[in-house]
Amino acid sequence: MSNPLLEDHHLPPFSRILPEHVEPAVSQLIEGNKAAISDLLAKAEALDATELLRKIEDLGDELERCWAPVSHLNGVMNNDELRDAYNRCLSLLSDYSTWIGQNAELFAAYKNIADSAEFSDLDAAQRQAVNNALRDFRLAGIDLPPAEQQRYGELKQRLATLGSSFNENLLDATRAWTKNVTLEELSGLPESALESARQAALDAGQEGYLLTLDFPSLLPVLTYCDNAALRQEVYTANVTRASDQGPQAGQWDNSELIDEILDLRLELAQLLGFENYSELSLATKMAESPEQVLDFLEQLAERSRPQAQQEWQALSEFAATEFKHHELQAWDVAYYGEKLKQSRYQVSQEEIRPYLPLDTVLNGLFALSHKLFGIEIVEIESFDSYHPDLRLFEIRRDGRLQAQFYLDLYARSGKRGGAWMADCRVRRLRDSQLQLPVAFLVCNFNPPVGDKAALLTEDELTTLFHEFGHGLHHMLTQQDVAAVSGINGVAWDAVELPSQFLENWCYEPEALAFITGHFETGQSLPQELLEKMLAAKNFQSAMMMVRQLEFALFDFKLHQQWGSANAQPVQALLDQVRQEVAVIIPPQFNRFQHSFAHIFAGGYAAGYYSYKWAEVLSADAFSRFEEDGIFNPNTGAEFRDKILAVGGSQDPMAMFVAFRGREPKVEALLRHSGIKAA
Repeated sequence: MSNPLLEDHHLPPFSRILPEHVEPAVSQLIEGNKAAISDLLAKAEALDATELLRKIEDLGDELERCWAPVSHLNGVMNNDELRDAYNRCLSLLSDYSTWIGQNAELFAAYKNIADSAEFSDLDAAQRQAVNNALRDFRLAGIDLPPAEQQRYGELKQRLATLGSSFNENLLDATRAWTKNVTLEELSGLPESALESARQAALDAGQEGYLLTLDFPSLLPVLTYCDNAALRQEVYTANVTRASDQGPQAGQWDNSELIDEILDLRLELAQLLGFENYSELSLATKMAESPEQVLDFLEQLAERSRPQAQQEWQALSEFAATEFKHHELQAWDVAYYGEKLKQSRYQVSQEEIRPYLPLDTVLNGLFALSHKLFGIEIVEIESFDSYHPDLRLFEIRRDGRLQAQFYLDLYARSGKRGGAWMADCRVRRLRDSQLQLPVAFLVCNFNPPVGDKAALLTEDELTTLFHEFGHGLHHMLTQQDVAAVSGINGVAWDAVELPSQFLENWCYEPEALAFITGHFETGQSLPQELLEKMLAAKNFQSAMMMVRQLEFALFDFKLHQQWGSANAQPVQALLDQVRQEVAVIIPPQFNRFQHSFAHIFAGGYAAGYYSYKWAEVLSADAFSRFEEDGIFNPNTGAEFRDKILAVGGSQDPMAMFVAFRGREPKVEALLRHSGIKAA
């Protein structure tokens, strides 16, 4: 049987990939790579540095081109057979990563390159890749005695399995909860949400209206539904997913996984000579110490919390005065917040939504990218797909193909929630030919209903721009060395810079003129509605700021304190952080941590602060466009060439200074958020 994962394709042959292909392909490539690396090392002295580095990169890229589509399909078309195949390969890949990281001969070969006279002849990207590799060898335990190296491998393998199990529990818990309701129970919901709920019921073979915990279904209920009991029920189901509380208590419970993940991360960090996992996390980030991170977060909290308290007081008084509702519960916050927003600004997301049909927004986003970065984006109609919703585009510059990307934008059963960008192919030199980058861009928007266009909310608009910013970082790179191409090799607390940066244009009148267009008339967002939207942009922004700081402080302190004499249980620490930072204290049954996949199943462990850290960079970078003109082509070209094109080939602070002319300042972030900088 031919195996499509072992064939050489620029784009994945999705329609031919079956679960039974996965493990044989991964196993064969891993064993082949081990043999090939051993052969290379046996004759390393006969190879110059460039040739040795290229051959090792070839082997890594071949495995990645096999695994990338499998990992993607596991996230967007999850089923039991694919999940089993995916999970069986996690231990294989973890073992292989450990074998690479602890290969003394390979480490010696890289060290010889770094110590040789030839090293200075390598280009900057190659030198950075070698330096990163040497750092990563040490972080993989290259200096440990054999027994501890073996333990390192066991820890990495087990952590990979636990992270996958955490995600699966969350996906299963999300998928398992639904509620069929009547039209009367949904009083207050906008027509777009009603249509989606009606369509969901039809898709499930039911009458009436079907609610789920997918975000496009969840958010309208919490924001608009007049039925407080239904809001409470939906809120409770959502915040207790995969936990010991709520309607599914004990099913798919992540409690034990969380504790084991934290135990093993601490053991891993200490094995490598770090006091805790937060210190290990910072070994590959811009931030220089745990104290610097905590000081950064606590200063932001100190400057934001007074205004957040004022916003919370205003909301409480409004609910009491206008609706005789004297004690706000967690499931009331979004509902009365929307009422207050409409009272102040006479604008709601639903009023803006008709002006944000998906295709109009996409065309506007592509036009914006052309204005800023000089690129053209064209849709490809015919390609190998895994679902009818999938779309494929190519990026050209000066008529030359630069990259391609897939768009998978709609929520559906079996698809992981949230939004993300992932590598499909990385830009690199391969057999003396340039391999162009390919990206996966994924969101979970409401799909079109019938012949009506898919309409985005304001929040979904910024989400799309955010993920596309990540995509541009991956696709507009000019690096030809895979280890520092695109987002590879970029410090994790700088990787959000391009994504958050691009969100700024969602609130620029000149940009909104062509990003928006009524789904029936094509009319751009009217001036009156635009002014209301901009006036409301920073509504409750301090409350949102402290909420993100709550998550970041919880994550960082959890990984810093776990296992120490002053450590607290997970829930107790979260409660303490909330008392210090939050203005909204959720009910005791809230188990936010059980669905905090960013830190327990993603790449943000002891790194969630990166969102705020990079937001300072992005706000300050955008302030240069405010000075030069938001569509200034020269400034756009500089951002493309000094930030996006550079990838991970330079120190992130040096890269920022090259663009901005100085180090970043926090004032731009506070100003953009409507928070007094004093």
